[in-house]
Amino acid sequence: MKNFINKLIHFSGTWTGTVIIVLFLIFFVAQSFVIPSGSMKRTLLIGDFLFAKKFSYGIPTPHLPWLEVPVLPDIFGNGHLIEGPKPQREDIVIFRYPKNHKVHYVKRCVAVGGDELIYLDKTLLIHFHEGDDYIKANYPEAKIFKLRNKLWVSNPYMDKYPGIQYLPEGKDNIFESLLKYYLYDKEIDMSPVYIQDLHAPEYTVNNRPVNALYKKVEPDHYYMIGDNRDNSNDSRFWGSVPYNLIVGKPWLIYFSLEHRSYKKMLKGDDKYGSGKNNEGLRRVCGAIAIDSKECEALWNKERYTVRWGRIGRRIESIQLEEPIQ
Repeated sequence: MKNFINKLIHFSGTWTGTVIIVLFLIFFVAQSFVIPSGSMKRTLLIGDFLFAKKFSYGIPTPHLPWLEVPVLPDIFGNGHLIEGPKPQREDIVIFRYPKNHKVHYVKRCVAVGGDELIYLDKTLLIHFHEGDDYIKANYPEAKIFKLRNKLWVSNPYMDKYPGIQYLPEGKDNIFESLLKYYLYDKEIDMSPVYIQDLHAPEYTVNNRPVNALYKKVEPDHYYMIGDNRDNSNDSRFWGSVPYNLIVGKPWLIYFSLEHRSYKKMLKGDDKYGSGKNNEGLRRVCGAIAIDSKECEALWNKERYTVRWGRIGRRIESIQLEEPIQ
């Protein structure tokens, strides 16, 4: 036994042994990810470097890092070598983007198979599939509404997780953007509806009144929405996430750096303005106009600041605290 351990220690010190150990850890234990967008702001920030637990929802089929090429075939047809627990409501989940499996997304699971959602500006209503008795037993009366002869919970997670917010960075709110996508025959995942007794602005879509968007989540699927709800490309646009695309759960932040340029903070990363953070500029520049040279100079001093207060923090605890940014 001692001889075997000595050989194992020697092997781990070789280049081959090191590569095998690193790949084993990446495939089955933990993997590093960087938050690239502001869809989870203020819970997770752009420039947060984090480790994800790969075993939270079973053992996903291993992929070569960076290339994202599967090492093994999907033997069981569920994207996992070993099936495990499924994502629960409120979990922050890392998964493969349904439209491009080589890209990883990080969002919060707000609903599971069988749940129904009604979305309107600044409000997410959910009817949990367990039924009205479950809702009355688990949520305060002030958050419960009756629509369509069943009970719905309004913004059920906002009181628990302070990072969940509605704060649009652009001129349009995301509800109106979704309606425009639908109107111009672009794909969205929610259906425009008109609901009686729902106190919400009324729009006209294809010559009929609309005041909400509706979705019933498919069985064994998970509805993922960013905590930065007015600035998130998520399931509302491209649909629920099946179990076979679930990768893991964020674990802890091992480094955090504010690296974006002034231009990206002001206008975003692309023509759609994704990743812009005008609120971040206002925090730094105060009363100075954010589109001024003075603000740009102040931001350039702030850029590349290490967020020491986030390093070493577990996501499970940091998401319950009032965000520092």
